[in-house]
Amino acid sequence: MTMRLRGRWTRVAVLIALTGGTIAVSAAPATAAPQTVRILSVSAENVKPGETVRVRFSVTNTGSGSETAVVVVGGGLRCTTGCRAEPNLGAGRSQTLEATVVAPAASPGETIGLNISVGVRLGGQNTFAYQMVYVHGAGTSSGEDEPAAGVSRVSGRVRDTGGKAIGGVRLTIRDSAGHQYRATSDRSGQFSITSSAGKPIAAGSITVDATVDGYRTARATVRGIAGDAASVRLTLSAVAAPTTAPTSPAAVASPLAADGTPEAAPPTLRAVSDDSSSSWPYLALGGLLVAAGVGALALVVMRRRVRG
Repeated sequence: MTMRLRGRWTRVAVLIALTGGTIAVSAAPATAAPQTVRILSVSAENVKPGETVRVRFSVTNTGSGSETAVVVVGGGLRCTTGCRAEPNLGAGRSQTLEATVVAPAASPGETIGLNISVGVRLGGQNTFAYQMVYVHGAGTSSGEDEPAAGVSRVSGRVRDTGGKAIGGVRLTIRDSAGHQYRATSDRSGQFSITSSAGKPIAAGSITVDATVDGYRTARATVRGIAGDAASVRLTLSAVAAPTTAPTSPAAVASPLAADGTPEAAPPTLRAVSDDSSSSWPYLALGGLLVAAGVGALALVVMRRRVRG
């Protein structure tokens, strides 16, 4: 085989290898980036007041160097154990943690949807994960039974007038039968209430009130259909900051003295003309008065001498 023929076969072999490698890389599935925090499981999603819920979650260092993560567990349920941790994680390393939370009180016949919140600060960034848990007051089902005929669920999202999601909004849901539910929106502004056999969401008019500090209370009404889920979208308007009243001109013109009483107005000064021609009559009159006084004094002296 000549050198020229060998060179041609070498170039063909290289081209086949490169083409095959390209095909192999393109066919490989893309791997999703790991999440910094992810809730793995909760021991129960439907509980009664005072019951505990165990939540397991993982924390992953997605950075390129070793970092200490600050983990805080909270939300609408009170955390009792595992509420705070600071694991040191190498690059790409994960750690599974566990915490215990307690369901708050709920009124008789009331179902409350609350979020378990796991927040992680890692590499200067804050990341959150949420899990909804339903707290059933006395007289309601635990939520494990099959839901009765009615609206299966009421869910929605809360945003401001600029389209930004609002978390921590307190929501009150009332159905046509007078049932009342409470929920809190998560960081993405979403909330959800699920119907249960003990307290179904009645079909018909459903009213949702949204309240949070810094915004005006909003209300939305939707029509719930039996067997279907109802979706609600609420928009909250921010409360305008109070403006400072301008200073009254009268207040500036009438300052107060130290004892709280208005000070007297300063005296008005009149302009005095420096024109000498306008003052000569007064000078002449003064001269006459002086001359008359001197004349009277001389007359008195002369009379005394005559008598003497």
